[in-house]
Amino acid sequence: MVIAVVGIGLDGQQGLSQTVQELIEKATVLAGSKRHLSYFADCPAKKLNLANLQTGIEAIAQLKLDNHSVVILTSGDPLFFGLGRLLLEKFKPEEIEFYPHLSSIQLAFNRLKMPWQDANLVSVHGRSTEQLIKLFKQGKDKIAVLTDSDNNPGAIARLFLALELPVNYSFYICEDLGDTAEKISHFLPKEITKLSNLDEHNFSALNVLILVREAQKNDLNIDNLPLIGLPDSSFLSFGDRPSLITKKEVRVAILGELALKPQQIVWDIGAGTGSVSIEIARLCPTSQIFAIEKTSMGSTLITKNSQRFQVDNLKSISGKAPEVLSNLPDCDRIFIGGSGGNLADILHVCSQKLRDKGLIVMAFATIEYQLQAINWLSNHHWQYRLLQLQISRSTPINHLTRLTPLNPVTIITASKVFRPSTASLK
Repeated sequence: MVIAVVGIGLDGQQGLSQTVQELIEKATVLAGSKRHLSYFADCPAKKLNLANLQTGIEAIAQLKLDNHSVVILTSGDPLFFGLGRLLLEKFKPEEIEFYPHLSSIQLAFNRLKMPWQDANLVSVHGRSTEQLIKLFKQGKDKIAVLTDSDNNPGAIARLFLALELPVNYSFYICEDLGDTAEKISHFLPKEITKLSNLDEHNFSALNVLILVREAQKNDLNIDNLPLIGLPDSSFLSFGDRPSLITKKEVRVAILGELALKPQQIVWDIGAGTGSVSIEIARLCPTSQIFAIEKTSMGSTLITKNSQRFQVDNLKSISGKAPEVLSNLPDCDRIFIGGSGGNLADILHVCSQKLRDKGLIVMAFATIEYQLQAINWLSNHHWQYRLLQLQISRSTPINHLTRLTPLNPVTIITASKVFRPSTASLK
């Protein structure tokens, strides 16, 4: 006998087609959760509660051998994060027929009247949040999340806030879809903190979360910002790579290594979104900062972030180093955050344009560029020191907290060494 796997919604029998209802009427065994079975209390078939899936599936296998007509009830689409996967591990495909219902994700997007062919789907129902964190860091436009009591909407809001990403999301909580108690709540980006204070008791057990990315608004409150260590989330960043920014903890270390003073000229090579440049510009209003970035998108972001943070002593230079460096004024400090594969050539120009007692600070995430810098500095008789940062941030996991590491970064701080000639020593 072929096992029939029937998807069902909160509307119970009335949401099923005539064909599926006839299958259920002819079944000798009806298997499912207590809730699913309650929709068919009058059905004469033997009821099998699948409270324990493993033992339940074993029982179904024996019933099949005994030639029973088995219908399994499950939620929505059995092959969408459902029971179908486990059944296909136990039975051959030809031994099962699937009769899907609308999934909660389909219902949610249709209730919100949003196309969802471009949505990213993830389940944290009894699963890790790692995939969801990855989607957050990629700044995906639409994310649909299947939740559970631990990874409930409030917990996911807390997780999102802990990541401190320069991206905004609206949270749509869709509860009891298809039932008379159906409810949809909408939390705007500015209301996510309010949502993060709620726990699993504030939501129906049957809920799905839809996250929709919203454009960042230029409503930054300058007066509420710290003097140093600006939040990552306060910057405008790359639309498809919002997490591509020098992290706050690393920026603070870089600023310390630069040993900044008033009235200096500072270069930021490979400036990206301009986060380091803006920190310098705010700390040293009498200094002049040149942020060099080869991508047009990056240069545009630097300009927008300068306006956003209201700094007027920062100039965005669009071009590739080292070619654009020769036209810049001599400088007192240089930070190299990216080299585009031209590190040796960049260092050569920097050595010519750096004033006496100047410093070069470099940050590397890869060993190869780190070694390339060390070799150049050693061959040209520069003094240097290394600082390796291995930083972890706290991340809420259910009701607990774990430390999630950032990518290790090595900071090299270098200065010229004055070596008197042999003749001057005589």
